[in-house]
Parts: sequence; C-alpha cells; structure tokens
Amino acid sequence: MRMHITCRQRGKRSQAGAAFSLVEVMVSFGIIGMLLVTLFVAFSSGFATVELTREDQRATQILLEKMEVIRLYSWDQLNTPGFIPAQFEAPFYATNEALTGLVYTGQVSISNAPLTEGYGVDMKQINVSVDWNSSHRMHHREMSTFVSRYGLQNYIY
Repeated sequence: MRMHITCRQRGKRSQAGAAFSLVEVMVSFGIIGMLLVTLFVAFSSGFATVELTREDQRATQILLEKMEVIRLYSWDQLNTPGFIPAQFEAPFYATNEALTGLVYTGQVSISNAPLTEGYGVDMKQINVSVDWNSSHRMHHREMSTFVSRYGLQNYIY
C-alpha cells in the first residue's frame, strides 16, 4: 500500500506541532524566575563581601598606623604611664573628624615581654586591638609587636 501525502497536509501538520503548550511556558518562566533571583542574591552577596572587606582593610590601616607610631616612641615614653592613651576611636573615613557613621574603638596595652631570656627586661610587648559593629555583628582585629630598649627609635631621633 502506498500513501500519498500532499503538500497541503504537510503544512498543516508542521503548523500544529510548532506551538508551545502551557506547561512548557510555565516551566520556562519558572526557570527564568529562579535565574533572576539567583542573580540578585549574587549581587547582594557580592556587595556585602566588598563592604566587609573595606571595613576590614580600614581596621588594618588603623592598627598599622597606631603600631608604627608606637614603635617610634622612645623607651622612656613607652614606660611613662598615660603617655600613650589606652583607648582611642577612629572613623571609617579618615577625613571624617566628627566620628559619624562607622566608628572603630581601639585599645592599646603595653606589658612586659613574655621572655625568660636575660634581654627580656629590655623588651615590651604591645597589643593594639580594634572593634567595630557592622551589619548587626561585632568585629575584632588585633596586632601585637615587641619594642626593645635599644631598637629602631634610637636610630630615628
């Protein structure tokens, strides 16, 4: 048996199969919706990460600034009580004198070096720490160094 299909029937058959069903359209909209939500979550997460990184970098700058200034003090200045303030505040923006917005609070502690060697009496351990509140979370960073009686400050002045 031979079947003969005319061109008109082929055209009708191809047109009938070209449309999308309602289920296919809804599935594609669902996939597009999930992709858009994922894109916005990625943007939000990226901006939050950049903000935290900037805050952390500023905290490191504050710590480094305090540490470098302290390392240049003379031995007598280090041992003078009250010469170096035990607490300080610093703004997020270095040019912000009013301390508005994000403010870092810091502590400086000077103690004897935990060394048992003979030169341990000629050294001090300095700890500088910074705390700040951002995104409803407390953050903390700290640095520690040693200063010697016969150290760098003798070569500067």
